[in-house]
Amino acid sequence: MANTNIEHQQTKKAVRKVEEQGVGPAPEVSKTAADPLDEVLSQAGMAYNAYLEAQRKVASAYMQRERQEEKAYKEIERQANKACEEAIEKALRVREKAEQEAEAVYKKARQKAMEVYQESVRQTLTVCRETIDQAWRASRETSEQIWQIFQGDRVREER
Repeated sequence: MANTNIEHQQTKKAVRKVEEQGVGPAPEVSKTAADPLDEVLSQAGMAYNAYLEAQRKVASAYMQRERQEEKAYKEIERQANKACEEAIEKALRVREKAEQEAEAVYKKARQKAMEVYQESVRQTLTVCRETIDQAWRASRETSEQIWQIFQGDRVREER
């Protein structure tokens, strides 16, 4: 772009220089010779304008493409965030369900442990009472035997 602009300016300067040197238009020949130059300069100007227009179109297309890429990126980002949120929510539901199941298993195990404890205590108390009862019976039998022996010795002594 800069080179074309410089070339256009150089062409204009060259034309002015020729005019300043006093080379005036020659009768018919100069006008005819100037016409192709004017035509070439006109074509160069149109080409330069077409170049600038093409450059504007390229810049516009580039900016449009950039906007489309940004829009596509934002859509992908939105979808990724949505997927992430859904995955986190699902993980939370799974965790909550696992906690509920674990709590239910814990309560069941605790209840079972309590039942085992209570049964063990019941059996222990039963064994303890039976042992005490047996010890009491044994103690009473022994006391009775001792008393009978004492009574028997006493009866013999009295005789």
